[in-house]
Amino acid sequence: MTILAVIKNNKLLEEMQAILTELCPDDELMIFTDSPKALAAARKKEIQVAFLDAKLAEIDGLLLGRYLRDLYPEINLIVLTKERGVAFDAMALRASGCILSPATKENIRTELSELRYPPGRSKKKGVFAQTFGNFELFVDGVPVAFKYSKTKEIVAVLINNKGVQTTNGEIIASLWEDDGDPKVKASYLSNLRQDLQNTLTGLKVNDIILKKRGSMAIAMDKVDCDLFEWLAKKKESRYQYLGDYMNQYSWAELVHAELDELSYAMDDE
Repeated sequence: MTILAVIKNNKLLEEMQAILTELCPDDELMIFTDSPKALAAARKKEIQVAFLDAKLAEIDGLLLGRYLRDLYPEINLIVLTKERGVAFDAMALRASGCILSPATKENIRTELSELRYPPGRSKKKGVFAQTFGNFELFVDGVPVAFKYSKTKEIVAVLINNKGVQTTNGEIIASLWEDDGDPKVKASYLSNLRQDLQNTLTGLKVNDIILKKRGSMAIAMDKVDCDLFEWLAKKKESRYQYLGDYMNQYSWAELVHAELDELSYAMDDE
């Protein structure tokens, strides 16, 4: 089980860490005072239990809880607060529990023994495509290991094209530009497509690729993606564009420039 604790006060966070270490010696702890950093970490690692300070800076505890609930519908949210009225808001969030600060060992022990969603019953959370920064594809929080690096790059190209069917020729142009014999590249692409199919089928997520004769597209409704959500929701998105986009791929520079323009326009609003 992975337990997340996000508390603004360093002293209280240290006390929480000591109690959780004692009560849950075999579980993984993720400890933060910074709510954006906690959310970024949670996108990469499935969380079963989250202790959230209601009064966090930047992203308050209840809003952070909603973001975590979006990521993991069966997460156990436990809200820590000094205000009794916050308990009602925690109930609306379908939290597992609410503790009046400062938390004691007995409070925490009780909440852990009465979790709303017992560990082991959480469902598969699906596919997440990270485009802000370096590109990475995750299934159930684990980076997908393709046999060839260019197989991963094919997925990046399809994500970059945002659901548009992309021809084999367009994929080849992105992956190799003008380098090499066209027939050799076409043969290599065939191997890469097979690797893509084998890998995704093995992970039982092969439905994220929509195939037609001579082309492919990403199924946008099957993939949680920072790019897709930010384009749709802008400032309301869980993911915020900070100037980095698919850094390892030179062909992504055009969309990168478009994202910069959108970001500048948002700052001027």
